Amino acid sequence: MIEVTAAVIERHGRILICRRTGGKFGGLWEFPGGKTEPGEDSETALRREIREELGLDIVVGKFLGRFPYREPSFAIELTTFRGACSSEEEILLTDHQEARWVRPGDLSLYEFAPADRPLVDLLLRDNRP
Repeated sequence: MIEVTAAVIERHGRILICRRTGGKFGGLWEFPGGKTEPGEDSETALRREIREELGLDIVVGKFLGRFPYREPSFAIELTTFRGACSSEEEILLTDHQEARWVRPGDLSLYEFAPADRPLVDLLLRDNRP
């Protein structure tokens, strides 16, 4: 089981999503984050991955849930949190082809990687009027 962490980063009422490069899920959208290193807790891994991949410093907030995802060749557990940018920094893409700030209600307009879809569903349910 690969431990992965991701953040729902909010700024001015919008959520940051990123488009994956290459690989099996290349071109699909995801919430930013990445693999947890041995001996690293999820929050520390999340701050490190966001800094490495987007050049942003975030404050890790409320735990949202753990979502397992399995394929025949691998399995991950996605641990998710809310997050906030600690400043108005510009995004520096090092591992994604694109990043967008989107309204929570518009998440259904994007095709997300399979592991991220349960989190999209959760956010859409929470965003209902």
